[in-house]
Amino acid sequence: MYQEKERIYGTEMSVKVASVQMNCEMGEKEKNVQKTIDKISEAASNGAKLIVLPEMITTGYIFNTRDEVAGMAERIPDGGTVKKWEAVAKDKDVYIIAGILEEDGGNFYNSAVLVGPDGFIGKFRKMHLWDDDKVWFEPGDLGIPVFHTPIGRIAILICYDMWFGEMWRIAAMKGADIVCVPTNWLKIEGLPEDIQTMAPYMAMVAANTNCMFVACADRVGQERGIIFPGRSLIVGPGGIPSAGPASTVNEEILYHTCNMSDARKYNWTTHNVLFRDRRTDYYDTMLGSDEKKHPF
Repeated sequence: MYQEKERIYGTEMSVKVASVQMNCEMGEKEKNVQKTIDKISEAASNGAKLIVLPEMITTGYIFNTRDEVAGMAERIPDGGTVKKWEAVAKDKDVYIIAGILEEDGGNFYNSAVLVGPDGFIGKFRKMHLWDDDKVWFEPGDLGIPVFHTPIGRIAILICYDMWFGEMWRIAAMKGADIVCVPTNWLKIEGLPEDIQTMAPYMAMVAANTNCMFVACADRVGQERGIIFPGRSLIVGPGGIPSAGPASTVNEEILYHTCNMSDARKYNWTTHNVLFRDRRTDYYDTMLGSDEKKHPF
C-alpha cells in the first residue's frame, strides 16, 4: 500500500497549508458559518490548498444547557454546514478541516470534518473530552483515521487529544504526513503573557518525535468569561515552527508550503532512522509494534 501511494503522489508533494486563527460568536451559527466561508475564500485566494479552522467554530464552545447543544448540533455529512463547506471546497479547489458540533442517534460529539473538491471525505470525533465536554458529548468512537488524499495523508486531532502521545504515534504509524488540529486552547494562568498556553510546544515536540507536519488552528478572543489564547502555528517534521505561533489576541491566517514527502524521510543521521530505532520488542502492539502493519 505504501509503495502504491508513493507512485501516485510522487516524490514532491508541495501543499500550501493555512491555519486560520479566528473567533466566533456563541449561538450565532449562520453568522459563524459565513465567516468561515469568508476565511476559507481568503486563504484560497492566497494559494492555500489545505485550510484548517478551529474547534467548534460554527457554534461556540462554552455551553450552558443540553438544549443549547441540541439546538446547534448537525448530522454529518447531511447537515447544512458541511454542504456549504463542500460547495466552497469545490468552488475554490481546496481541502478544508473544521470543527463542528455533531448529532448522531441522539448523542452529541465534538467533531471535525474533512471535505475536498469532490465532497465529504471523512470525520473525526474528539476522543479525550475536556472538562464540561464530558457533560455534553460522548467520547469519540471512530479511532484515529488517516485519510489518503491527492495532497497527502491527513490525520485530525482536536484540542485535548494533543496531550496524549499515543494519538500522535498511532497517526504516525498509520503513515500520516500531517496532523491537523482544530482547537480551543485555554489561557493558562502563570505563563508569560506572550505565551499563555503550553500547546505550541507540545505540537513542536510531537512533530519532531513523529516526523510529521502539524497544523494547529486555535480560537482567539473570549466567550462567557473564558479566554482563548490564539498562538496557532504550523510545524515541520523537524519540530521547528514554519509559521507562527500567532498572536494571542488577533485573528490571522498563517501559511506555509509543506512538502509532504519530507514527512516520509525517516533518516535523522547516517545511523539513526526514527521508526527503525523504536524498541518494538518492548512496545505494546497498540503502539505499532506489529511490523507487518507498517506503511513503510
